[in-house]
Amino acid sequence: MRVLQINSVCGIRSTGRICTDLAELLERAGHECKIAYGREHVLAQHQKYAVRIGNDRDVKRHALRARLFDSAGLGSGHATKKFIRWVQAYDPDVIHLHNIHGYYINIKVLFDYLRESGKPVIWTLHDCWSFTGHCSHFDMVGCEKWRAQACSGCPQKRGYPKSLFLDRSARNLVHKRGLFASLENLILVTPSRWLADLAAQSFFAKTPIRVIPNGIDLSAFQPCESDFRARHGIENKKVVLGVASAWQKYKGLDDFVRLSAMLDDRFQIVLVGLTEEQRAALPPNILGITRTDSVRALAEIYTAADWFVNPTYQETLSMVNLEAQACGTPVITYRTGGSPETLDPDSGTVVEKGDIETVAHILQSTEPHTVQAHEEWNKNKRFAAYIDLYREVSRI
Repeated sequence: MRVLQINSVCGIRSTGRICTDLAELLERAGHECKIAYGREHVLAQHQKYAVRIGNDRDVKRHALRARLFDSAGLGSGHATKKFIRWVQAYDPDVIHLHNIHGYYINIKVLFDYLRESGKPVIWTLHDCWSFTGHCSHFDMVGCEKWRAQACSGCPQKRGYPKSLFLDRSARNLVHKRGLFASLENLILVTPSRWLADLAAQSFFAKTPIRVIPNGIDLSAFQPCESDFRARHGIENKKVVLGVASAWQKYKGLDDFVRLSAMLDDRFQIVLVGLTEEQRAALPPNILGITRTDSVRALAEIYTAADWFVNPTYQETLSMVNLEAQACGTPVITYRTGGSPETLDPDSGTVVEKGDIETVAHILQSTEPHTVQAHEEWNKNKRFAAYIDLYREVSRI
């Protein structure tokens, strides 16, 4: 069986790692896989899977067009046509879409080919972009326009994918519905029940939807020897950890700053994934660390922490929650999207969005404890469901 995955990145961050995890699982089962990606770097061990769509200049032109005309997904025409010629030569049995936003692929060219080819298509939704007129998440602003398929006057026009001037969310939604909902050979997959319920309320109401939660590498994310506390001189502190691939507002950076003012000097907040500018702006009682793609380094930091706090306002299914628990660290998370689906009563606590006072109370009134990983989080077990789905749709 020959599988083609398409995603904005390959082998890095959560969606890129899901792609390479699937590719490795397919390879071990005797199948073939390529990952078409649009941007950033690919680690050496994943180069054998990687096929670049366009180049950095294409991405920049596409992003500029989106900012000027609110047309994310409608650039990169030439690069996408060239890529489609490669796809026709590769002739995959199954095409698996992931994030097709990110300024690297033209959705009309792509879906025209998918429709004409008749090949089975699986599309894993990692956010809500596919069924809105603009945004990838709407939880933080509480927008419900997508539900009535009546996007307009987008309250997040300046959010990703940013538009500086025009608001074409109404047109974009009509365009997406015409392209996406009419593809007969399409099966949607979501990593959380929360996102599956939302997709079923959109123009995807008649499209088959499966739930396959994301998994993690339990051989990499597990309690391990760590000198993290010693290296940073915080051996006697109660460490409160936050991790994000990018600390945008919706990830709760401001809430961590508020939390730092509520905790006394027994505690040390550590945030991983910051830019240098964000680190410089932190209060002195927060230890800031820039982003790392090293799983080993992350596992050591998770192991060193007493609590993992995830004050996210927008979340599909929090991989960092699972990673922290797998390293033995209990989680406190906001009731956001699919994030509560990652916890059970023994592994963490769910609090309401924005209620950082309750987070502070939990930290101050309870003692940290070690939690146990669940085998059901194993990525090989979770992603084996994809292999079964590939066989089902391709009949191989």
